[in-house]
Amino acid sequence: MSESTETTEAAEPQTYGFNAEVRQLLDLVIHSLYSDRDVFLRELISNASDALDKARVACLQDASLRAAAGEPGIDIRIDPIASTLTISDNGIGLTSDEAREHLGTIASSGTKAFAKALKEDSEHNLIGQFGVGFYAALMVSDQVTVISRSAQPEAEPMVWACDGSTEYTLAPAERPDRGTDVILKLREDAFEYLDAEKLSAIVKRYSEFVSYPIRVNEEQVNEPKALWTRKPQDVEDSEYVEFYKQTSHDWADPATWLHIHADAPVQYKALLYVPAMVPMDMNYSDGRRPLKLYARRVLILEEARELLPEWLRFVRGVVDSEDLQLNVSRELVQQNLRVRELRHQLISRVLRHLKQLAKKEPDEYAAIWKDYGSTLKEGFAKRPGDNDPDSTDKLTGLVRFRSTRFEGPDEQVSFAEYVEAMPEGQDTIWYLTGTDYKTVARSPHLEGFKKKGYEVLLLTDPVDEWVVQSLTEFDGKPLKAASRGDLDEQLEDVDEEQHQGLLGWLKEVLASEVKDVRISARLTSSASVLVDDEHGMSANMQRILQQVNQGMPAGQRVLEINPDHALVRSLASLHGAGRAEQAQPLAMLLVDQARLTEGHLTDPAALVERLQVLSELAAAGLGSHAGPVLDHPVAPEATTVLENQPTE
Repeated sequence: MSESTETTEAAEPQTYGFNAEVRQLLDLVIHSLYSDRDVFLRELISNASDALDKARVACLQDASLRAAAGEPGIDIRIDPIASTLTISDNGIGLTSDEAREHLGTIASSGTKAFAKALKEDSEHNLIGQFGVGFYAALMVSDQVTVISRSAQPEAEPMVWACDGSTEYTLAPAERPDRGTDVILKLREDAFEYLDAEKLSAIVKRYSEFVSYPIRVNEEQVNEPKALWTRKPQDVEDSEYVEFYKQTSHDWADPATWLHIHADAPVQYKALLYVPAMVPMDMNYSDGRRPLKLYARRVLILEEARELLPEWLRFVRGVVDSEDLQLNVSRELVQQNLRVRELRHQLISRVLRHLKQLAKKEPDEYAAIWKDYGSTLKEGFAKRPGDNDPDSTDKLTGLVRFRSTRFEGPDEQVSFAEYVEAMPEGQDTIWYLTGTDYKTVARSPHLEGFKKKGYEVLLLTDPVDEWVVQSLTEFDGKPLKAASRGDLDEQLEDVDEEQHQGLLGWLKEVLASEVKDVRISARLTSSASVLVDDEHGMSANMQRILQQVNQGMPAGQRVLEINPDHALVRSLASLHGAGRAEQAQPLAMLLVDQARLTEGHLTDPAALVERLQVLSELAAAGLGSHAGPVLDHPVAPEATTVLENQPTE
């Protein structure tokens, strides 16, 4: 590639003025358009890459075009004495007329017209679709000089110069070979760009995977072959792992990865990873989301948050699309139909990959679910912008829950596995929500289901409440809460007629504590349990919301009692003997016991007082009390109370 030379002294440069509209845009580009002035180098390298692409295609179509000197490439040269930076290519070059048309007019890029001519040939889509990118050079320079020679055989070299004012000049020049030199006279506050290491770092950040060699002071600094552009069958696992570590700065191997080449409905390539170690900042709203967006192997966004929803925020990697419409600074993606379609495609492919992994490598998927299951389940709670219509159905096949099928909390079951194991006569998928596994696994709500041989899913993530609100059925089987409503039709019939007197009295005594009292079809060994209203908010959801809003009142629930339990029989005996005053603390004890099993006792002091009454009743019944405490004899049934109380 030849060195650029000065313009000939005999040729007088011609001066041309920008129109008023262009002057306004030029000022915007220089002072406001880009958030990071390092991108000037990205823009100039992208323009050089486009020129090389156009030369390659044009030479295939017209053998008479001027040949390049040497292999195609981009050279960046530093002159610390003159304080200049030169970006050179041996691409298609410019004629004087083309310089006036494309450099003298903002946003009138030759690349745009070239891409339009080749719109039927996707292989040659180009990234330089905005002429404004060239003027990013004025963010760091007092003057930009372009010396270029077109590949057209009859074209003469020319020099174009602009200092960012209202004018630019155009004159003949000397350049023996085709191509372009862009020479920046750096401003004093931009002398940092005379550092070869800094320039190399910028190239590696933005232009690492441009198709052509990029050299800084004759040393190549990029890797032209982007891994994601290669065919998946040609890439070794070790290369995928190395690329992940190189780009993510993670020392551990990824848990899994997905390599995508897609042509329709959006053309894109992607290489996506799921980290084996949960990122420390994953659950912070301002945490990093390193899904990088490239446009034809040029980095556009370090964090393309628009391309995946928050419930896939753990996915890392790169997406390279030639179809996206970028805003004028190429720093943001325009929210249009194509972006939404790409987002939809990425969501679909990630969920499909996880589904295949769950089927083929269940242990590997179990490890991923353990780390990211709670995050994935957020996909059931729709947020603004999450307009993917199929995500709920796809997520349904991925979710895993603990259940009463297993003794411990480590093994989990899918909906499909649950339905497959349902015994004859069961037509409902049952679940129970709560704060932690141990409490839920021991809940009295489960007793009747265990007796019937019905499996119950144990949901302890706060997000599970939103999952069951969104997902109301699976495979035609409705999802129902084991803690909600009257279950006498689902489990076994109960006869409340013979207990009407006790129930009526309990409803009066406990009116301030519970909404209703009824005989339970759930209970087989416990004395009582609190049940959510059929159509009301679950107690677990109330607790979650109360943590956010401390002033939110707790709703009343239904108390179910087990008439065969010794405590209830003793209570019925005391009530039947007309000893309501002594029976009342035992009635409150039924509510206390139900709250204790859920781990949410509201008044421990009152519970202690009621337990003292119970202790006196039991002691008197056993004949061990030193003196008469009670005014009336205790029914024989009351002597069995202590034998049936929980030890905790």
